[in-house]
Amino acid sequence: MSKPEEKKISRRTYLQVAGGTVVGLAVGGALGYLAKPPEVRTVISTLTETVTVTGTAPPPPPPPAAAEIRIGGPLSLTGAMSAFGQGLNFGHLKAVEDINKLGGVNVGGRKLPIKYIAYDDASDPTKAASLASQLILADKVDALVHGNGPPVTTGPICVTADRYKVPYLMGSPLEPWWAGGPYKYAWSILFRIGMPIPSGDPRAGMPGYSILDIFFALTDKYRAQTNEKVALIAADDADGRGWYGAFPPALVDKGYEPLGTDRNLGLYPPGTTDFSSMIREWRDNKCEILWGNLPGPDFGIAWRQCAELGYRPKIAIAARAALFYEDVSAWGGNLPWGVGVEIWWDPSYPYKGIGDTTPASLAERWYTETGKRLNRNIAFGYSAVQILADAFERAGTLDKEAVNNAIANTDGMFMTGRIKFIPDTHDSPTPLTYGQWVKTDNPWVWELPIVLSFFPDLKPTHDPIFPLPPLT
Repeated sequence: MSKPEEKKISRRTYLQVAGGTVVGLAVGGALGYLAKPPEVRTVISTLTETVTVTGTAPPPPPPPAAAEIRIGGPLSLTGAMSAFGQGLNFGHLKAVEDINKLGGVNVGGRKLPIKYIAYDDASDPTKAASLASQLILADKVDALVHGNGPPVTTGPICVTADRYKVPYLMGSPLEPWWAGGPYKYAWSILFRIGMPIPSGDPRAGMPGYSILDIFFALTDKYRAQTNEKVALIAADDADGRGWYGAFPPALVDKGYEPLGTDRNLGLYPPGTTDFSSMIREWRDNKCEILWGNLPGPDFGIAWRQCAELGYRPKIAIAARAALFYEDVSAWGGNLPWGVGVEIWWDPSYPYKGIGDTTPASLAERWYTETGKRLNRNIAFGYSAVQILADAFERAGTLDKEAVNNAIANTDGMFMTGRIKFIPDTHDSPTPLTYGQWVKTDNPWVWELPIVLSFFPDLKPTHDPIFPLPPLT
């Protein structure tokens, strides 16, 4: 075979060829990295010969290791639900502080600190959803965190979490919250209104995990001393509707007489400032028991009008409205005296924090740093971060699907007690006790002690108040 003719190349041609080769290598290298072909064939041109090099492409470099865990909280720091959000924010911050003080979370053998980002949704459901999106898309959080609040704002965040497949550790009463689902990435650590816990769960059949258990604990205790007629009041929002729907059938099943539920007498539109027509019906029908679920400021208006119109039941239970000192103290006079509400957590509970933090020390930190009376939501904010940290550690990765699966398999003791999620409803019902506001000689005037409990280790610290004392 004859030798191929060798051609001479001018300097101009050489530069064009060589330049094209360099560009070709750069682009080809980039495309090869993205496509990851099993074999790379690169043609290198020189002045005198063409050489073909065949080999296996090197594996792509691993992505940079995460330097931190990022969690975000869209919270109601202002507006009608600000007491919920302020307590949560404090609890989140204290848990992050405690975790980072110990070096962070062990994720796959590396200690990662937590970076916490919170935004104020101003108690606006639309803003809550948009801020959740911002945290996910702009701030690149690994999880969303909440802890306890009405489904008015938590519901839209759950929808957002599911859309982007980001774990969300939160808390809302089960029935109205889950009615907006089901959800795959949202997990609730609050209570149920009345739905039984399924068999097979260690809490099944035990009283104290639902609102109806707690409300009936006091109502049944003094039933013989009432006429069994019940007035109901609830805000016509995502939270109130769920409660208002559950109360009448439960009361009727036990032989009580709820008034006007066939025409939704006590279901009022948010923003109402005149409750006089329904109050007159309660008074004229001699309803000696009042159950409700509504914001604190709304109940304050209605309760003052009850006093003005001469309506004073023997029992008054105001879920949501009577949870926080700031709300009840704003009602004025002696109006808070004896009003009852569920208690989700107390500094006396024998639960577990991070490091040397206990329920009592967490409550002391709140009082020392804010100067305010106890906000029980600090425990739910703390517990939510604590549970997330545990899930990241057990997952061994920041992969959101793996973390979500780790949350599903949680079973341990945290600041709010034992957390073990029920697969079909993504909730871990919290134990409830019952409290009533009492007057004290302290500068803060009002306190909410436990008066009834189903749990031997969650002890009452005050006798129940019955009937409500006359207003003076």
